[in-house]
Amino acid sequence: MPEVLSAPLVVEFPFTRSLGPVQSAFLTGLRERTVLGVKTAGGGVLVPPVEYDPVTAEEIRDLVEVAPTGTVTTWAWNPAPRRDQPLATPFAWVLVKLDGADTALLHVLDAPGPDAVRTGMRVRIRWAAECTGAITDIACFEPYESENSGPAAPHDGSFADPVTGITAPARLDYTYSPGRAPTDYINALAEQRTVGERCPSCRKVYVPPRGACPTCGIATAERVEVGPRGTVTTFCIVNIKARNLDIEVPYVYGHIALDGADLALHGRIGGLLYDQVRMGLRVEPVWTEGGRYPDHYRPTGEPDADYDAYKELI
Repeated sequence: MPEVLSAPLVVEFPFTRSLGPVQSAFLTGLRERTVLGVKTAGGGVLVPPVEYDPVTAEEIRDLVEVAPTGTVTTWAWNPAPRRDQPLATPFAWVLVKLDGADTALLHVLDAPGPDAVRTGMRVRIRWAAECTGAITDIACFEPYESENSGPAAPHDGSFADPVTGITAPARLDYTYSPGRAPTDYINALAEQRTVGERCPSCRKVYVPPRGACPTCGIATAERVEVGPRGTVTTFCIVNIKARNLDIEVPYVYGHIALDGADLALHGRIGGLLYDQVRMGLRVEPVWTEGGRYPDHYRPTGEPDADYDAYKELI
C-alpha cells in the first residue's frame, strides 16, 4: 500500500483591531509600566479589564491601578517553548492575581525549574526593555518575596498619545495528512489522471474522494478514473488579486463536473475571455511541465452540455 501523504502547513495572517476606551487605557498603561483594571458595580476588580460586567452585562468604565506584584493561583510547566512564545527557555504558564485585583492574569513565569514553582508563591512583573503598548510589555513574571500591596487605587485612564489599535500576528503551524483516498487522488494527478471512488451502495463516484460516501455514510474503496473532460456547472469571476498568486485579474474559477463523476470539483478556467465563460461549457485540463495538478481548464470546442445533464451537480 502506498505511503499516506503528509506535509507541514502554516496558516498566518495579521489580526488588526481597534480598541475601546477600556482596552486602550489598559495597553497604554502597560506602555507606561502601569497596570490598570476595571471595577464592577459589585466592587470587584477585573484584570485584564473588560468593557462589560460579566455578571450583569452592564458597561463598566471605572478604571483602577493595581500593583505589579501578585500571587500565583495555578500554573503548568512548559519544558519545550515553541516559536514566538514569551521565553526561549523552559518556563511556567501561570495565572497571577495581582495585588488589588480579584481575577487572575495569564502570563509566564521565569523560573529555574518546576520545583521552583508553587501555587501561592509571590511574583512581580518583569517589564520589557522597550514598552510599546502591548501585552508583551510584560516580558514575564519573576519570583519576588513581598507582602500584598493592598487595594487598587482609582485611575482616570488618561495618558498622552493613547494606543487606539493593535495588529497581532495569528499563526498556526501543523502537519496535515489527507488520508488514504485523497493520497491516491493526489498521486494519480501526478500521472495526469483523475481518480475518484465509487460508493458501493448509491454507486455515486466522488471526486476528489474522501474515503466515505457523504450520502450513505459508508466506506468507499472502488477506484474509478474519470474525465479528463468535463462540464462547467457554475462559476465566479475573481476581480481581487490574491497575495502571492501570479494570476492577473479578472480570472474565472468554476465548478467542473468531470465526465463520469457525481461531484463537481473546482478549478480555474482559461483559454477564453472571462466574459465568455458560461454554464454548460465543455472543458479539459491543461497540464504544465512538471505540474502535479492541472494548471487550468480550457474549452474543448464541443457543443455546450444540456442543462439537464449537469443540473444535479451544481
